[in-house]
Amino acid sequence: MGGISILLGVILTLLMSLPFQEWIKLKYFFICIGLMFLIGLRDDVLALNPKQKLISQFLPVFVIVFLDGSVLNSSYGMVVPVMFSPLLSWTFSIVTFVIITNAYNLIDGVDGLAGMIGLLCLLCFGFWFYSIGDNSISLIALCFAGSLVAFLFFNWQPSRIFMGDTGALMIGLLLSYLAVRFINENHGLPEEVPARFRSSIGTAVCILIIPIFDTIRIIILRIRKMQSPFRADRNHLHHQFLNLGYSHAQTVLILGAINIFFILLAWCLKGEGDVLILSSATAICLVINFILKRAQARLVRI
Repeated sequence: MGGISILLGVILTLLMSLPFQEWIKLKYFFICIGLMFLIGLRDDVLALNPKQKLISQFLPVFVIVFLDGSVLNSSYGMVVPVMFSPLLSWTFSIVTFVIITNAYNLIDGVDGLAGMIGLLCLLCFGFWFYSIGDNSISLIALCFAGSLVAFLFFNWQPSRIFMGDTGALMIGLLLSYLAVRFINENHGLPEEVPARFRSSIGTAVCILIIPIFDTIRIIILRIRKMQSPFRADRNHLHHQFLNLGYSHAQTVLILGAINIFFILLAWCLKGEGDVLILSSATAICLVINFILKRAQARLVRI
């Protein structure tokens, strides 16, 4: 349950560095993180089934959507500008939080992978929020990133400590919150601000590409086999690399490099819209999936 050490490290750092008025301002965010931490801890101790774990996650998500007001309220200029009705906004936001939270939790299947991907994503969000002057959110993101660096020393193969659902659900909720906040704040920036990306949604997807790609891929595979999306199997991206003979550490480095590539892609295309970036990301993911299938087919023939 490395999530306990991760959260303790963050709390101690924030108590020394985050002004009290910011704790009050972000009270619902901290409540949500605490609730998700407790849900993960309960799952690690009592081993909840997938449906129980999913249903329990709606409590912190409802708090962050309805009380904190972290919502996606429009199409953000993707194809056609559309403002969402309150009901559609709440529904879309809840689904987004739940999917990203669980997508991150699902990649915690190899020593160091969740920590590495979480670190890369948190560094991206942390430095971006700092660049636009949102220092409190930047500090929170970078504190969690620093805590993950310490965690990775003990979680790298061979691992001596595991993140568990205690940490994975908590970090997953944090990443979903940062992604939603990034989309809203980036979209609202003036055109002349250097940190602004024309594609808010596409950039967020590129930053979170590994958990998003893995989850979409695994759901499609399970549906094609007429299986429940909640059914556990060994078809995740990290399993594919392990099946090809790569070690845990090599798998983490490869997937980390892929994540960095997509982040650089978003940066290089920061002046382009969502259609180009999302189309490019989809095409590259399909190529990666094709290469993995060919490599495994060749391995079977050998």
